[in-house]
Amino acid sequence: MTEPDTTRVDFLVEEENPEFKALKRKRFSVVIPLSIGFMAWYFLYVILSTYAHDFMSTKVVGEINLGLILGLLQFVTTFAITMFYVSFANKKLDPQASAIRDRLQQQSEGNTP
Repeated sequence: MTEPDTTRVDFLVEEENPEFKALKRKRFSVVIPLSIGFMAWYFLYVILSTYAHDFMSTKVVGEINLGLILGLLQFVTTFAITMFYVSFANKKLDPQASAIRDRLQQQSEGNTP
């Protein structure tokens, strides 16, 4: 009979680890609201573009209308969300993820039970 391989990580068990669950919860607590907010903002733009022609064609400066400004703000919002999430991940998620990864790596090398 062969000895069981104790150097393998059981990822199904790890998924139930409170530390891992806390990391997932923290990530989703930011990702879900940001996603919902951006999608609402995007669909508002699409709905306004479709049904509020007069409002969207309101001139702001010269030939630049409100529709063009709101459309460009979609890009600005995308970059702002990306920069925010990268900063959040670097400060809040990555340290926790590194700690979990280090622990699992030590476990897989047989350094800890």
